[in-house]
Amino acid sequence: MNNTLKQHAHTLHLSGLLETLELRLHEAEANRLPYAQLLELLFQDEINIRHQRFINRRQKLANFRELRSLENFDFQFNPAINRAQIYELATGRFVTERRDVLLVGPPGVGKSHLVQAIGREVLKAGFLVLYRSIFDLVRELLSQDTQAAESRLLSKYLKPDLLIIDDMGLKVLPQKSSEILLEIIMRRYENRSTMMTSNRPIEEWGKLLNDVPAASAILDRLLHRAEIIPINGRSYRLQSKAKRAAAPERSASSNSSPNPA
Repeated sequence: MNNTLKQHAHTLHLSGLLETLELRLHEAEANRLPYAQLLELLFQDEINIRHQRFINRRQKLANFRELRSLENFDFQFNPAINRAQIYELATGRFVTERRDVLLVGPPGVGKSHLVQAIGREVLKAGFLVLYRSIFDLVRELLSQDTQAAESRLLSKYLKPDLLIIDDMGLKVLPQKSSEILLEIIMRRYENRSTMMTSNRPIEEWGKLLNDVPAASAILDRLLHRAEIIPINGRSYRLQSKAKRAAAPERSASSNSSPNPA
């Protein structure tokens, strides 16, 4: 590959094309590809690289706690979870329609895994996604010293096409949390989609927020066009813990077994 081609690729910022250019030239020579087909392959390489970089940037901005996927979620462990319903959410149609989603169930059944996996698929479809634990969200907004700083931070939660708020109900939230959550839900209502997880029934949100009227107002808007999905079953965490505990026992039992004659 001559240096002129490399220089032109650099000048045009075609770094994706440049990565595969030498391979494609050898491929074209070996298979006698027409020029049009070679150009098509090179341009597709550039498009693929740019798209992957776009996804990587969006994933960084989304601030997922863990990189989860639907492919490595064990639906068979808890067969009551509606797989078709989860995959439908992953299409992002509910984001286009500006609907909300609430996943309700006890800790450990996979809610956080599912919302982050759905968020990744929605992100790949071209939407802006932000993931936050309810505790991080509240703590950040309560820590702002001025109204201007709070407003700037609040805009961070109003901008995404999909805001995922995780871990509602793990513990009682600090004072004024209800005001913060109410403002976010009210201002996103019918403008952007919000997805939440809750470890406690919605009837208990008033106690969790220390503000029954605010909790009622939040739920009134959140549930108006929301899809409520029960996520029930056994705890994946307890299953993993049991497997880890059993592994040394199996190893010890194997080592203590008499050798065969």
